[in-house]
Amino acid sequence: MKYTFTCKKIPLNDSIKLYAEKKIGKLDRYFAEEADATVIFSVEKKNRCAVEVTIRAANGTLFRAQEQDPDGDMRAAIDAAVSFIDRRIRKNKTRLAKNLRSDALSSDIPAEFDVAEDAVFNVVRTKHHVIEPMTIDDAILQMNLLGHDFYVFRDAHSRKISVVYHRNDGDYGLIETEE
Repeated sequence: MKYTFTCKKIPLNDSIKLYAEKKIGKLDRYFAEEADATVIFSVEKKNRCAVEVTIRAANGTLFRAQEQDPDGDMRAAIDAAVSFIDRRIRKNKTRLAKNLRSDALSSDIPAEFDVAEDAVFNVVRTKHHVIEPMTIDDAILQMNLLGHDFYVFRDAHSRKISVVYHRNDGDYGLIETEE
């Protein structure tokens, strides 16, 4: 697995990075080919440590976890993020079977990790939406007026389909599509 580390508002020593590599490296057994892991370390209000782990498999599948430790223990936040991704992979093991290594999920998984899985995705409502060209600011305003968590629009400048969304930290995010 290839690692990229980013530190925001905190200098980290190599021992934390090595610890993260060791823990995230345990997830490498799930992937048939090389995967890329991006780890962002940050400190938020009142010395809360936060870790964001994003793993991109070779086939494009993304796994993401964002965890915080209120006591300021970066190792605990790393453990929580890796555990979260591990649980997600195990929970969706049949859906991910074609994307993961064939021997990645052995049948001798402990009972505490074996989570009942939904048989199918259940679409309960379909909406039709006219995609209008607008600026990012107009899209955020429209999203807020509707009270939604995201809004799909056509960017007036690039003419591409884009999505704005609320982030957990209270800011906004933008997803730009590529063709």
